[in-house]
Amino acid sequence: MPSAAMMSMSASQTPATARKTGSAPEKKYKCQFCNRAFSRSEHRSRHERSHTKERPFGCTKCRSTFVRRDLLLRHDRTVHAKDGGVPLHSEPKRRASNKTSEPTAPGPSSPPTMDHMETSGDEMVDIEAAAMLMTDFHHKAMASQEPEREPQVPEAVMAPNGNAMMDPPVTYPAPGQMSLPQMPWDSMVPHEADKHGHSIATTSADSHPAFTPAASALNGHHQLPPSMQRQLSGSSALSPSFQSNGSGLGPSGALSPYPSMLGPVSPVDYRRSPGPSQALTVTKAPQVESDEQWRKIDENIKHSDLENALLETFQLPSLGALNRLLKTYFDLFHHHLPFLHPATFRPTEVSAPLLLAVLSIGALYIFDQDQAYMLHIGSKLLVNQFLQNKENFSSRKCPLWTMQATLLNMIFSSWSGDSKGLEWACSIKSLLANMVAGNRYELKLRTEARESSQPSHDEWVVDEQCRRTYYAVYIFFGLLTLTYNHTPAMGFNEFDSLELPSSETLWTMEVSDDETWRESLQASKIITFRQAHDKLFQGEPARYSAFATRVMINALFLEVWYHKRSPEALQDVVTEYKLRLALESWEKSLDLCEPETVVVQLSAPHKGHPLIFNAMALYRNTRARLVVDLKSVQEALRYHDPYEVAAAMTHARDKVQRSPEMIKVIQECFDCIEVAAVQGIRWVARTSATNWSIEHPLCGMDLMVILTLWLYRLEHDEEAATEEELAMYNKLRNLFDDDAADVYAAKLSSTVARLWGSMLDEVVVWGVTKLMGEAFKLHSQALVGYEDAMSEHSGSAPDSMAPGAVQVLEMQVAY
Repeated sequence: MPSAAMMSMSASQTPATARKTGSAPEKKYKCQFCNRAFSRSEHRSRHERSHTKERPFGCTKCRSTFVRRDLLLRHDRTVHAKDGGVPLHSEPKRRASNKTSEPTAPGPSSPPTMDHMETSGDEMVDIEAAAMLMTDFHHKAMASQEPEREPQVPEAVMAPNGNAMMDPPVTYPAPGQMSLPQMPWDSMVPHEADKHGHSIATTSADSHPAFTPAASALNGHHQLPPSMQRQLSGSSALSPSFQSNGSGLGPSGALSPYPSMLGPVSPVDYRRSPGPSQALTVTKAPQVESDEQWRKIDENIKHSDLENALLETFQLPSLGALNRLLKTYFDLFHHHLPFLHPATFRPTEVSAPLLLAVLSIGALYIFDQDQAYMLHIGSKLLVNQFLQNKENFSSRKCPLWTMQATLLNMIFSSWSGDSKGLEWACSIKSLLANMVAGNRYELKLRTEARESSQPSHDEWVVDEQCRRTYYAVYIFFGLLTLTYNHTPAMGFNEFDSLELPSSETLWTMEVSDDETWRESLQASKIITFRQAHDKLFQGEPARYSAFATRVMINALFLEVWYHKRSPEALQDVVTEYKLRLALESWEKSLDLCEPETVVVQLSAPHKGHPLIFNAMALYRNTRARLVVDLKSVQEALRYHDPYEVAAAMTHARDKVQRSPEMIKVIQECFDCIEVAAVQGIRWVARTSATNWSIEHPLCGMDLMVILTLWLYRLEHDEEAATEEELAMYNKLRNLFDDDAADVYAAKLSSTVARLWGSMLDEVVVWGVTKLMGEAFKLHSQALVGYEDAMSEHSGSAPDSMAPGAVQVLEMQVAY
């Protein structure tokens, strides 16, 4: 019989002692998502972050966030050691300082913090403390998402400082009337409602918007804390005026789908931008108000179908579906290319082909591929009938809607992921360019006939819509050049004396009388394309609108494209210097950009208008192309074979050299991937498809290929890594200090390619992102496969490194 002392020792045996004696510790802490069991609660909480994507430990010296405190401390030692300042304390020192500074212990009802749960070691709080923490999160979520509901309350008018001029209670729309579409993303939100079988499209009368997974996914604040908390915790997330708003409505601005909440103010910082103070406004999507209007639209389509080409294969969506498609177009796509005028876009009066083109893109954003293609093909047929049956065809006599509908159809086809669609779009590029030239000439005659007199508001809207359409075509052609290396179909001479697009504030302005309109037009100093171009190349920042910002970086990108394809490019140092000067001037011009008071309710990591965010993506790509031009990858993309694209990526190794100049390019690549990493890779994978423009995956393509190949060379070259290269390598690795990323199991080069590929093809609106995602995954496998083949050939282990190369860290045991 064992003694009582021996039984007592056995009962009090710690897990560490149990491991020493050979017995496995009891695993009583189970993950609430996958039922995996752990012996300690801190191990379970750390594992659950792989599901919730929490990164609760934020660096106070930069925007990096981490899943564990030891990773934060390592980041501080490796990245910020040379910056000076007070280093972060280790855990014992931090606990000692907390006891000194906070003599009063929290009461028993105070919920533990995530930091305390992570670092208390053997004194770790038990499962009840974890439950208290989750309950506290839940209460905060409910408090911020469930304000009292008041019927028929007008929207609050916001002052420029972010405070409400009128602060009425907030009314939430029903789930089917939210400004963002309800999408099948149940798996992304670990929510209690999932256990009861609620789908993302729940429309039952007993379901409140705040409790549905759709509302949770759209808010993305409490169910996915890390990405949103990181966004809202730093000074870079919201301007101080928005941070100090005490409305208690939780996520505001770009993170909120509700129009009554505060929105972002463009461009970079409203208070730094010159211009008068104005109230914030929200653009309303056009809607069909009755069955009678729906029948009128159906009649317009039949009247346009002169050859009965649509037959019985075409069916106009129902009234509710029609309004939903209009809303998704104007809420999700329109802001990235705002050439239509929402206030005058009347579905019953607009041309049928243009309406169908708008609806087809709206259908893409609700992931209804069949309906999208039906509407797209219907629009193409009607436009083709109009052009073929038009007597004495002339580009000067083509109405504006033909150009707009053709542009939307080409956008649909070019990014659809279908090579035949791209071939069709390329076949009519010259037709669209001729339409722009002829229509622009007519605009010039109208403007000259007016002489010095100002146009009325109606006249100006017509002229401005023409200008915006021309520039939208110009931007689209630039994206074709960027993605597929197609020769630009329009030159700079088309826009020489043409005014740049106005601000979105002026574009969407509701005018009550002519006097107010004339004053507003005089107050906005709109310059021409030539004036802005000359200023940038002279090194002088220019002031223009957010849309004009996107136009001018497109012009600079095409200048770089022409320069790199010039036979004298290697010897032409002067032109390259001027291009770099112009790019620097363009970046400085962001601070002078006209203030935009139109709130755009899209979840994105930027504070300004989406056009600024999109322009920055092309800016980074343009800076990189001054050094590296991956023409072979772009040409492989034309034929939409992911294996060929991946092969072109891997074969481009010789294009990426290790040099001080390349470090600057890698910095642009870092800035690109940091946007996604700081937000959270999984969060971006599930939300960027409907909130970010197509420019981001297209512009990031080259940057990520360059980054992976540079990392590969750094990990395998015999040449020793320089201090700058090591610093950049460590900075990139610290972006992915996440258990879910599994960066320690493979080289960083293949890990980055795999993560980028999985992010691109998780939620797909435009099919070309699926193609790119598959190509990056194959590229990642090729990097690992090539490495394994070299290891087998040399007889060394796969993880062996060449002398002097960057050492890959071994897999760290997290638990």
